[in-house]
Amino acid sequence: MQFGIKRFLPRSLFGRSLLILVTPVVLLQIVSTYVFYEQHWETMSKRLSFGVAGDIAMVVEELGRDPTPASRDVVLGLAATHTAIYMRFAPGEILPNVPPPDYTSLGATLAQMLDERLHRPFQIDDESDDRVVFVAVQLPDGVLHTWVPRKRLFSSTTYVFILWMVGTSLILYAIAGIFMRNQVRPIRRLAAAAESFGKGHDVRDFKPEGASEVRRAAIEFNHMRERITRQIGQRTAMLAGVSHDLRTPLTRLKLQLAMLGDGPDVEAMKTDVAEMETMLEAYLAFVRGEGAEAVVSTELKPLLEEVVGGARREGRQVALDVDGDIRVQLRPNAFRRGITNLVANACRYGRTVAVSAHQNNGTLELTVDDDGPGIPPEKREDAFRPFFRFDASRNKATGGVGLGLTIARDVARGHGGDVILGTSPLGGLRATVRLPV
Repeated sequence: MQFGIKRFLPRSLFGRSLLILVTPVVLLQIVSTYVFYEQHWETMSKRLSFGVAGDIAMVVEELGRDPTPASRDVVLGLAATHTAIYMRFAPGEILPNVPPPDYTSLGATLAQMLDERLHRPFQIDDESDDRVVFVAVQLPDGVLHTWVPRKRLFSSTTYVFILWMVGTSLILYAIAGIFMRNQVRPIRRLAAAAESFGKGHDVRDFKPEGASEVRRAAIEFNHMRERITRQIGQRTAMLAGVSHDLRTPLTRLKLQLAMLGDGPDVEAMKTDVAEMETMLEAYLAFVRGEGAEAVVSTELKPLLEEVVGGARREGRQVALDVDGDIRVQLRPNAFRRGITNLVANACRYGRTVAVSAHQNNGTLELTVDDDGPGIPPEKREDAFRPFFRFDASRNKATGGVGLGLTIARDVARGHGGDVILGTSPLGGLRATVRLPV
């Protein structure tokens, strides 16, 4: 039952806040209308019907005192003049003996009052004419036909009351909607700024506004953004120094080894230096992250063609399929590095590699498939751990330092997306990159 009700409730803060304001007012109006109808409408209808029944009873009584035609005409004329009820006497006529029809609320009230005042047979027709109510009263020598204007039986205050309540409610809802929209707008801007910052975009123009609680949350968001930006800058500066300090002795070692000539020991040392240089590049690429690179609008197809072209120049069979012209907000160098790692990983363990990209419902989905041995489902999440290697085909002899997938996921999440591993249609591993666009 609870889940069934939740399906019909608004999901946005604006809708829920407006519902909180509107629901008590609607309930109050329903109760007020019910009380008004039960008390005012019923009381007024009875009083009006009581007056009409009294006028008809008075005319009937006067006609009984002096049944001559001259006196009858005088009484009926006075009734038309002073009560606004038009009457006509039909001598010798008898009302048909038929069961009473189903009256409307107005006719039922009038019938109740006539029963109390007349004590004579009568018939009411309250549906044939929308301007008058017809009443026929059986007298000893004929039938008295009367036409009662509906305005004598109906009070327009009911419609005025309902229109007044509906009109004021609409004005109240409009004012509440404008007020709540202004209160919700800063929350939406804060959410958009957080989403934009999570995707790596610059949000320096974001200013706190709105209620004190929302303003405080916005101020704390700005402080968090400044701390994260400062930490990234400090890390980048530190890594630049580390890179320079480590590259300098490696360069000296390479020069000294080159001057030693050829020999088994020298070749082994050159191999160790080259491995150290490769590991250093991998470590720096991992800890460097995205650095201070700006986010720019990037056409995806040329970037992927560059990555695939590099793999093909190394003799790899890599197919590329891009669905149309796709333009995405990216850090090009960081994104290229992440995709290059995925393609290199696929080429390392598979003979055939397929790269495809398409855009659907605001999401960019890029897949890298290979026909290699793949990764068991229970170990796929472990593959993203830094420096993690698998046995067998993914050992140290054939693999890298265990940072390729880690860097790729770090880059994807830095753009507000993620990397997911699955089973490829080619039989190996499928790496899927999903980014919001």
